Amino acid sequence: MWEMEDSAYREGFAVVAGADEAGRGPLAGDVYAAAVVLPRGTVIAGLDDSKRLAARTRERLFRDISERAEAYGVASASVREIEERNILGATYLAMNRALGALLSAPEIAKAVSDGRFLALIDGNRNAGIEYRSRTVVKGDSRLASIAAASILAKVSRDRYMDALAARYPGYGFERNRGYGTAEHYAALRELGATPEHRKLFLRKMH
Repeated sequence: MWEMEDSAYREGFAVVAGADEAGRGPLAGDVYAAAVVLPRGTVIAGLDDSKRLAARTRERLFRDISERAEAYGVASASVREIEERNILGATYLAMNRALGALLSAPEIAKAVSDGRFLALIDGNRNAGIEYRSRTVVKGDSRLASIAAASILAKVSRDRYMDALAARYPGYGFERNRGYGTAEHYAALRELGATPEHRKLFLRKMH
């Protein structure tokens, strides 16, 4: 899972980060993103796309990644920012915040200023990323640093949705994570929308 990172290092980049998001599709809640710089060649047992892992495994890997990363950042964009910018713009905002958090490490800040920092972004769009970057389709299952970022973003957002579930009981946020399940739609019809629902995403609701 180090092929693209190693290639980037051979090109002369001093720091290579992976970045991914969690929560673009739900009807409710913030969108999250994470950025991770792993020591080159790090092997973390079980590292994979967060969507293919059980919740308990993600929690274990969250601890492993947090302890072993050279640097990492987790950030979010709010429901209000999603409404203002649309979900793609808000996702870029969260990713830029997560990548910006890496700059607290002096060597990473220097690599950015020297033009020797590269962010590998999961997916096929990076037009709104403020840092030098490349996209990697299905990068969360192909590259170590993006897989690590996907886990940090997913676990962080799940914890946030657990908090929303306690604040707004009845919607099943602890199970559906804000996605449009039958349970969630039934709760919306009965209880109405909360301030944490994305009004743009509810327009097609029948």
